Amino acid sequence: MKSVFSAPGDYVYFKSQVPLHKIPIGTKQWRYYDFGPKVVPPLICLPGTAGTADVYYKQIMSLSMKGYRVISVDIPCVWNHQEWIQSFEKFLDAIDVHHIHLYGTSLGGFLAQLFAQHRPRRVKSLILSNTFLETRTFAAAMPWAPIVGWAPTFLLKRYVLTGIRDGPHEPFIADSVDFVVSQVETLSRDDLASRLTLTVDNASVKPLLLSDSFITIMDTNDYSSIPQELKDQLGERYPGARRAYLKTGGDFPFLSRPDEVNLHLQLHLRRVGLEAHPELVQSIPKDGTGGSHSKENDKKDRDDEPKDYGGNPESNSEESQSPPSAPESSEFPGLDSQLLSNAEIHHENSVVLNRSATLMKQHEAAARILLQSTWELVIVSLLPLCVGSLYISNNARKFRQLM
Repeated sequence: MKSVFSAPGDYVYFKSQVPLHKIPIGTKQWRYYDFGPKVVPPLICLPGTAGTADVYYKQIMSLSMKGYRVISVDIPCVWNHQEWIQSFEKFLDAIDVHHIHLYGTSLGGFLAQLFAQHRPRRVKSLILSNTFLETRTFAAAMPWAPIVGWAPTFLLKRYVLTGIRDGPHEPFIADSVDFVVSQVETLSRDDLASRLTLTVDNASVKPLLLSDSFITIMDTNDYSSIPQELKDQLGERYPGARRAYLKTGGDFPFLSRPDEVNLHLQLHLRRVGLEAHPELVQSIPKDGTGGSHSKENDKKDRDDEPKDYGGNPESNSEESQSPPSAPESSEFPGLDSQLLSNAEIHHENSVVLNRSATLMKQHEAAARILLQSTWELVIVSLLPLCVGSLYISNNARKFRQLM
């Protein structure tokens, strides 16, 4: 899969401009992006089981240029929900963030609600997308849930990927699926096992102190991996929440319908009283400073990140942070939009070229799954015969000994 997937042009541009941070907090390794003016309380994005911090790159690019601070995190290896709450709070303390707005999709939305339940003073608002209130349904659908922590990597990846609906998809949804699949390939066995454990570990969200008026529920109307009855439960729990429906978008609307998602995010943030500071974006110096603040133990992923970020990712500037744009763009306010437009045009032109590669990948994956399933069926079918043969041979040997 890695050899077939081609990274979108705007993602390559994002990686060249926005630094990736890695900080150890206790025994946990936190991997995250942090961009936008530091004076603004951040919007923190929490991905689902198959996601990473990278899946929200379109939100970081768009909202940071409008004067919002966006933080996108990987869910670290935590094995129960209480550990998640404690670990996430330590992460917020480490990056010196006190009040937050949370945007969570799927598992990320569930974890966002749990954190809001147990740490209500820190969470100012919630945006929940294709998510749920309790894990009982997922535990019932996974008979091997008690041993998920010991399952091999290939089985965990296969289980996660089978939860993503197969095509055919329209081009932008297909591209979003390809991108998320490529991110799943980067996850370790512990990453996958811990996330699946959080999905099936028995837990439910209790009533929140947060008013429904500070919650937005954003769902897609075509399909998602979250059963509709779980979405309905979420709506019934927060009857006063604002509803934002996307006609299409699949499981990953933040990638397939970024303009609509970003618009709903902006409307939510304005509605809950979070003011953007675009003037700080325009006042960035041209000496290359920018990026996101980090502690002394903050480490960049130098294997994945390009060397020339166009800025210092460990800048401690308290005034503002550079948006994901060229340093000289502060003189030309329209240059950021032009660069993004060029990246999107390049991506659209590559769609046709990627279609044949995508079809080839799907055929190869289908053939591989069919071959593996056939082999497993053969083994299961032959196992009783082998056991029976051993039993007969053993009895025959005893009979000859008696004779």
